[in-house]
Amino acid sequence: MAGAGIFEFTDANFDQEVLKSEQPVLVDFWAGWCGPCKMIAPAVESIAASYAGKVKVGKVNVDQNGATPSRYGIRGIPALLFFKDGKVADQIVGYVPQEAITEKVEKLIA
Repeated sequence: MAGAGIFEFTDANFDQEVLKSEQPVLVDFWAGWCGPCKMIAPAVESIAASYAGKVKVGKVNVDQNGATPSRYGIRGIPALLFFKDGKVADQIVGYVPQEAITEKVEKLIA
């Protein structure tokens, strides 16, 4: 379900790709059976395109990667976590309009 410019994060590569990233990172925790996850996907893809080079955007499939969601206390999806300097700077749980995500991304790169 990862589109152009969207990374696929896994339990195996999460620390390297997200926590050690030079750029701020937006991580979308999702699952194939989750309706709201499918609804928010175009907004996440649009942000990946708009902020290419400024923010790394990726997805974690919670059905295939159990360790990372439990490490961050993900109980509901979609869950968007915003990482800066290896730490969670902000988060959104559930479906929100793209403007709400853009607002958080702007704060992340400010």
